[in-house]
Amino acid sequence: MQQAAAPKVSFVSLGCPKALVDSERIITRLRAEGYELARKHDGADIVIVNTCGFLDSAKQESLGAIGEAMAENGKVIVTGCMGAEPEQIEAAYPGVLSISGPQQYESVLEAVHRALPPVHNPHLDLVPPQGVKLTPRHYAYLKISEGCNNRCSFCIIPKLRGDLVSRPANDVLREAERLVAAGVKELLVISQDTSAYGVDVKYAESPWKDRQVRAKFFDLAKELGELGAWVRLQYVYPYPHVDEVIGLMTEGKVLPYLDIPFQHASPDVLKAMKRPAAQEKTLARIKKWREECPDLTLRSTFIVGFPGETDSDFAYLLDWLEEAEIDRLGCFKYEPVAGAASNAIENVVPDEVKQERWNALMARQQKISARRLKRKVGTRQQVIVDEVGPTVAKGRSKADAPQIDGAVYLSSRRPLKVGEIVTAKIERSDQYDLHGSVAGF
Repeated sequence: MQQAAAPKVSFVSLGCPKALVDSERIITRLRAEGYELARKHDGADIVIVNTCGFLDSAKQESLGAIGEAMAENGKVIVTGCMGAEPEQIEAAYPGVLSISGPQQYESVLEAVHRALPPVHNPHLDLVPPQGVKLTPRHYAYLKISEGCNNRCSFCIIPKLRGDLVSRPANDVLREAERLVAAGVKELLVISQDTSAYGVDVKYAESPWKDRQVRAKFFDLAKELGELGAWVRLQYVYPYPHVDEVIGLMTEGKVLPYLDIPFQHASPDVLKAMKRPAAQEKTLARIKKWREECPDLTLRSTFIVGFPGETDSDFAYLLDWLEEAEIDRLGCFKYEPVAGAASNAIENVVPDEVKQERWNALMARQQKISARRLKRKVGTRQQVIVDEVGPTVAKGRSKADAPQIDGAVYLSSRRPLKVGEIVTAKIERSDQYDLHGSVAGF
């Protein structure tokens, strides 16, 4: 008897790492049901597009991806953040099979089953216990909660993804343990607001190994640090209890790296943005963190051109940056988002002023970054290898998150392997990257 061909699904994942985790969960379920992944739309039976709907530019990218899938395939299922407000998608592409919002895995699977029933083969329907990953094998995103309780005036994520819902600590730790057992060397801890983890469940305990673990930022980070992988903390709001985690960094339990989306420094702009956490003492706290953990790397994102931002607000931000010495920085020009409270704020900043401020901030940051990296010349750094070339390999130090930060370019006497962690001697630096040679394995 001839085995029926496995149905093929093509998948597009747009947006942030949190959306990527959603995509991984959907793909894991589909692979478990015997579906195969196709590399191209035109060779697939169906296409799933996981959209981003945070900014207008992201919505345009999502609509473009849906349009491409419709043109090349015609059978398209849409999910993700843009799917939470489906009117724009329906108007542009009335022929899509199904539209669902973020984290609505069941709706996506039902839509796939309706359009393309699974063909089961008990000999082939095997999925690795860690699930199917869209990242390289040596690192993985670990999502610890969904949604957000903050109400920042420029953001509609709570509207799209709902309020904070934290996963039980033992559930997160089980997933992390499976990933490490499968060869993952670096866990990137993510959520909308990582340091608020557990607030919604009153830091409830859950059984792990021979003990109870609280669903709390510090407790979870401490337990993850025992698994033998690099643990990188991202999207961390600077609530007072973040100070406790610096101790785990000095002990080598988690990476000396904090990704804190400060967004601005001027008190007036922060107030208009309705940002959580006390910002007044931030510079003093950064100074204290660096005294306690001199290797600490700080990454942040900022918005320029927020409605009402004055020249003096912007000058304040530049001075603040100089003093804070943020190592890694992403900067966005403010974009109004449909449904955001900030749309009602007066004194809109003209586009050309936004561009000037963006240019000035990036030029200032380039100097700060070059200065910070120069201090590393002559030091030895652990580097995780991401790509290997004929003569030079590309990797990342503990100070670099994948996709968003700089890189370390390495020469080596012996061939390197992707996912390997080596010791490198840093020989030179430029504005964003380091260059060196392998000094030990």
